[in-house]
Amino acid sequence: MEIAPTASPPVCKVIDYGKYRYELTKKDKDNRKKQHIVQVKKIRFSTNIDDHDFTTKVNAARRFLEAGDRVKATLMLVGRQMTRKERAEEVLLKMSADLADLAKVEDGPRIEGNTFSMLLVKKK
Repeated sequence: MEIAPTASPPVCKVIDYGKYRYELTKKDKDNRKKQHIVQVKKIRFSTNIDDHDFTTKVNAARRFLEAGDRVKATLMLVGRQMTRKERAEEVLLKMSADLADLAKVEDGPRIEGNTFSMLLVKKK
């Protein structure tokens, strides 16, 4: 195996190839074990949500954020609720205000068809 190809003369070492492959797979396994995969957790709201239900969902979002995951808050508008889009935006903004100490809004409240959505990530 070539250790330092740029040196003059190049430095080489005779090794056991099977042992070398074993050590490489072991390092790869340890690296995969230590990495954290960030997931996007979804929380659904409605425009006429009660205070207790709202705090329960905010607390769930807080748990997800503390675990290192992202939170996507969605609010679906049905029927006549489409005429009162400002109420939907108020609910999402209230959620972001409640989680302001822990999270920041990565993707603000935006409408996609009949659904408002907002993406929250943990502050560093």
